[in-house]
Amino acid sequence: MSNSASRLIRFLSDENVDKRLEKFLKEKGVDIISKQKGLGNGELATFSKSEKRILITNDEDFSNSEYFPKEKIFSVVWLKIPQDKIELSKSAFLNLLKETKPEDFEGNLIILYGDKFRIESISSELT
Repeated sequence: MSNSASRLIRFLSDENVDKRLEKFLKEKGVDIISKQKGLGNGELATFSKSEKRILITNDEDFSNSEYFPKEKIFSVVWLKIPQDKIELSKSAFLNLLKETKPEDFEGNLIILYGDKFRIESISSELT
């Protein structure tokens, strides 16, 4: 992904994401914000949808489309990398940005592992 393309993608960091990853991504020019601690999952999902921000989280709940169908959340990057592996998280995230296009995110769950990622469509409330 080019530097200009990365600016088209906007992220929202869940409170459970290591702040060092958020800081690193900001330093790389990524548009990423976090909301105050204690915001409920539903409120995060609503904000993600209304602001068209991709939620970065370690919370498995966001991978469940029964709780968070695509009508309720814009997109999710679910980190499946141990929190204490910050360098691995950084390199995996950079690889994700390099290997994807902005349109790969909307309506999708991206499961990010240390050495790969998988993109799945978030199911609809109607299915």
